[in-house]
Amino acid sequence: MYLAMNRFTVPLENAAEFEELWLSRDSKLHENPGFVEFHMLKGPEEDGAILYASHTVWESEAHFRDWTRSDSFRAAHARAGETRKLHSGAPRFEGFTAIQKIAMPA
Repeated sequence: MYLAMNRFTVPLENAAEFEELWLSRDSKLHENPGFVEFHMLKGPEEDGAILYASHTVWESEAHFRDWTRSDSFRAAHARAGETRKLHSGAPRFEGFTAIQKIAMPA
C-alpha cells in the first residue's frame, strides 16, 4: 500500500472556497488502476490558517507513479494554477509506503 499526501496551508478567509473547490470537483480517481481511496482532511487552525491534506491510497507506489504520468492526472490538475491563490505557497507532497496495517475484523 502507498499513501500520497499533499499538505495545503489555507488562510482562514479562503477556507470555505477551498473546501467547496474540493467538494464540488468531478474526481476520476476511481477509474485508475491501483486506486484504493481518497480523503480530503481538515486539520488544525493556527496563526490564521488551516492545514488541509489530500490523502490518496494506492495498491503500490508504482500505481501512483503511473497515475502521475497519465492523461487522467493531467486533466485533474489542468486548472490547478487558477486556484493557487486559495492556499499559501506550494502544496507539500509526502509519500509513504505502508509497513503495517491493522484493521477491524470483517
